[in-house]
Amino acid sequence: MNPPVRVLYLAGSGRSGSTLVTTVLGQYAGVFAAGELRYLWQRGEVENRPCGCGLPLRDCPLWGEVRQDLPTDRAAAIAAGLRGRLRMRGLPALLRRHRRGRRPVPAHPDDAALADLYTAVARHTGARVVVDSSKLPPYGALVGALPGIELRVLHLVRDPRATAFSWRRRRGLDGDTDPELMSRPPVWKAALLWLVWNTVTVRLWGDAPTGYLRVRYEDLTADPEPTLRRILGFAGVDADGGPFTGPATVRLAPTHSVAGNPSRHRTGPVPVTADVQWRRDLSRWSYALVTGLTAVGLRRFGYPWRRGGPAAAGGSAGSGRSAAGRSVAVGQEEG
Repeated sequence: MNPPVRVLYLAGSGRSGSTLVTTVLGQYAGVFAAGELRYLWQRGEVENRPCGCGLPLRDCPLWGEVRQDLPTDRAAAIAAGLRGRLRMRGLPALLRRHRRGRRPVPAHPDDAALADLYTAVARHTGARVVVDSSKLPPYGALVGALPGIELRVLHLVRDPRATAFSWRRRRGLDGDTDPELMSRPPVWKAALLWLVWNTVTVRLWGDAPTGYLRVRYEDLTADPEPTLRRILGFAGVDADGGPFTGPATVRLAPTHSVAGNPSRHRTGPVPVTADVQWRRDLSRWSYALVTGLTAVGLRRFGYPWRRGGPAAAGGSAGSGRSAAGRSVAVGQEEG
C-alpha cells in the first residue's frame, strides 16, 4: 500500500503572502510548489494558462507527465463541479457537518479525479510534500477528506487593511502584459472575505492538536528565515540547503506552480522587503470601514485598531502564540 501524500495546504484570505511562501518552500528538496491546484482544471487545462515555469501548462513537460494520469477530457466539468460545491452560500451547512463530525464537503464522483491529481503530482515530482496554495477553506476541507491524503494546514493571516488595499491594485492575471485582470473587489467586500475565510479556517482546523499552524505574514516578513524554518518543521521537511542568501533575501529558481499571484514567475535574487504603502495611501474612510467590519478578527489575530498602532503577538500554532512582529508586508509577493 502506498503511503499517503502529505499536502501542506495554505489556507486563509487572498493577498496574505501565499505565493511568496509557496515559491520559497518549493526551493527546498522534497517539496513541490504546486500553486493553487483547485484552478488546475479551469485555468490550467481548459484555458492553458502559464505554468510557473513560463510555458503554457499543457506544453510543460512536468505537467505533461502528470496529465497522463488525469481525466483531462473532463476538466471543464470537474471545474464547474468544484465551483458549485464550494460556493459561499454552502458555508453554514459545511460548518454544521463539521461540528457533527461528518465530512464537511459531501462526497462526489469527481473526488476520485482530485485524489488522482495529488497522487500523480507526488509520483511524478518525487516530492515528500506537495504545497497547495488554494487558500479557500472549503476546498481544503474537501482535500483533507480525500483518500490517501495527509493534510497539514498552514493558516496565513495578514492585516485586513493591507489585504483590502492590495486587492484594489490593477494586475494582470499572469503579469503586466496579460489583458485579463485579477479580481478587484471593493474594500468592503475584501474585508468581509477576509473575515469569513479566516474565521472558517479557524473553525475547521484551529482546535486540532496537530496538523495546524498559524503564521502572520507580518511576522514572516519581520523574521523570514526562522519563520520559514518553523513552517518547514511543521511540514516535516529538512530546512538545510534553502534559498536564503541573506537574512531577508532569497534566490528563486522557477517552479511549476498552477495559478496564483503573477509574482510566482519571479526568479533570481528576491528581497523580502516591507511594503507599507497601504499605511500611507489607504483612505481614512476605507481604513475605518475595514476596521469596523473586521473588528472581531483584528482582536483574534493581534492587529491594532488604530493606524500605526503596535501589533500584538499573533497566533501561530493552534492556541499557541508566535513572537511579536512588525506590521509589514511584501507587496509584490502577496498571494
